[in-house]
Amino acid sequence: MRAAQIFQGGNADVLTVSEIPTPEASPGQLLVKTVWAGINYIDIYQRSGKYPMDYPATLGLEGSGEVVAVGSKESNFKIGDRVCWAWAPGSYAEFTVVNEDKAFKVPNEVAMDVAAAAMLQGLTAHYLVNSVHKAQAGDFALVHAAAGGVGLILCQMLKAKGVRVIGTVSSAKKQELAMAAGAEFVIRYDQEDFAKKVAEITQDKRCQVVYDSVGATTFEGSLNCLAIRGTLALFGSSSGAVPPFDLQRLNALGSLVVTRPSLANFIQTAEELNWRCGEMFSEIISSRLEIDISNRYELADAKQAHLDIESRATSGKLLLKISG
Repeated sequence: MRAAQIFQGGNADVLTVSEIPTPEASPGQLLVKTVWAGINYIDIYQRSGKYPMDYPATLGLEGSGEVVAVGSKESNFKIGDRVCWAWAPGSYAEFTVVNEDKAFKVPNEVAMDVAAAAMLQGLTAHYLVNSVHKAQAGDFALVHAAAGGVGLILCQMLKAKGVRVIGTVSSAKKQELAMAAGAEFVIRYDQEDFAKKVAEITQDKRCQVVYDSVGATTFEGSLNCLAIRGTLALFGSSSGAVPPFDLQRLNALGSLVVTRPSLANFIQTAEELNWRCGEMFSEIISSRLEIDISNRYELADAKQAHLDIESRATSGKLLLKISG
């Protein structure tokens, strides 16, 4: 089968489409013919060597496809089921082994590309809004990269709960996208100090929560945007890792909470995955949640897809078309 692999860490040039053996499903696993694979920033971290891997490695964690083999005699899945997943290493490949507790049956009303695009970013937004900080009507929330894949979903989910969303973006086009997704205020961080603008918007009350996927360049400003006992959810580091800092500062700034969550810890069981997916796909089917797919690429163009997402010029979701 064909797969997009790396044999060492590095820039996008290290991505190579290779022929490798088709894997087999062990008990508790499914073998899926991959139709779509999602592209995410964690793929960039793994490819670059920031997140170490054993080489050679097939990239990708997310996708959708059709079950072609079931590893267990007794299973909730069968051959022919349409499934999607958010945590199956090696998803940039024609066939993917998916643990059953990480797979979800795609509802009939949902297209396969939408299912693949929704999983990692949609579930990330779900745990951020419902578990890391339980959003309340009337709260102020700051969403960095509000026109990105997670950002657009966060804006929609927060608005649906009555939260007053402040987004940060880097262009006029992204400003329009963030506002259309539910951001009440949008700050062009390339033109003004976002922390000062947040203080102005909130009349110095600041935010109950900040969702920060950017990291190094926004961290200090994010802390200054928080109200007393506010929460900073640092769920990415597209601009680089946050340097060490004195925890005593969290006390001085108002007993703040800083957390570095990861999706894997919020879908530990099939029950939790099914709860999050059930709520998310229900919102998609009812058109209350829109998943924006901005670009689709062939597997052979995985390198270009990585270059595009790294440029931070894209918005919404990027997908690889694997088969079908």
